[in-house]
Amino acid sequence: ADRYVVSSFLLAVCFPVGSLVALCSLVQKMSSIKEGHILIIGSGLIGRSWAMVFAGAGYKVKLYDIMEQQITAAMENIGKQMEELEKAGMLRGSRSVQQQVSLISGCTDLKSAVEGTTYIQECTPENLELKKKLFAQLDLLTSERAIIGSSTSCLSPTKLFTGLKHVKQCIVAHPVNPPYYVPLVELVPHPETDPATVETAYALMKEIGQSPVKLMREIDGFALNRLQYAIISEAWRLVEIYKA
Repeated sequence: ADRYVVSSFLLAVCFPVGSLVALCSLVQKMSSIKEGHILIIGSGLIGRSWAMVFAGAGYKVKLYDIMEQQITAAMENIGKQMEELEKAGMLRGSRSVQQQVSLISGCTDLKSAVEGTTYIQECTPENLELKKKLFAQLDLLTSERAIIGSSTSCLSPTKLFTGLKHVKQCIVAHPVNPPYYVPLVELVPHPETDPATVETAYALMKEIGQSPVKLMREIDGFALNRLQYAIISEAWRLVEIYKA
């Protein structure tokens, strides 16, 4: 009883009421995410890498694609990558390759893939109409608790999420490709994204071993692309200078 009183006193002193409420809410949301599974949409290079990242952190993962052969190829590739990483001493997490692979399952039916999902990471090609069609489908299928993230590298949240019923749960989570090897992730909210969605996505990315950066609002190209192209442009200028 004395320990409880002391702990409560320390919490009250160290955290203002508003901050404490926000902290408790974040803990609840993270617990909720752990109760369900992660859905990765798209089994290409980025989708496979995301699946490996989440499995390495102990999350159950569903890998969705429209073609069964794509899923089969992706699962085989994931297993081979993990075996190579284990041999090189670079496999993430404390679980074996077999344990991590067992956490990932494939699915070609979107409705069943979404059931029980608490976090969705979209990894389809950079085609605005394709992505908007997919998010419209997800908007009809997803629950009120699931966060919907997009791996887009350049399409703004406004273009992707405006008009969705679950827009408050939507956010761009732009990784460096591939996310398993380069942990930086840009989190870019839609103007209507709930701040709790941003904080929960940030906490989740930290937990799975990524290095998230929060952008307070959207901007063309996000931060990473703008910095990257500035560096590339300067690199080419240096080449031209030394060639002259």
